[in-house]
Amino acid sequence: MSDEAVVAQTGPYTVELQEGNDYWYCRCGRSNAQPFCDGSHKGTSFEPLKFTADRTGSYNICGCKATDDEPFCDGTHNML
Repeated sequence: MSDEAVVAQTGPYTVELQEGNDYWYCRCGRSNAQPFCDGSHKGTSFEPLKFTADRTGSYNICGCKATDDEPFCDGTHNML
């Protein structure tokens, strides 16, 4: 299995998160539960990113896996 991230989507995933809850962001792009990890990174060098929502609401989570502001979209997909 390749050690390069797969572009899961060329734009962000808009998701509702709950303040104080932990989430696991998929860094490899292989998860079927995008933008969250489902364990599909097994056999690669990727590990998911654990993060905690600081407020309840809508968030734009990176789908291209190239953001510099993991797990949040920073517009990098516009340059792919």
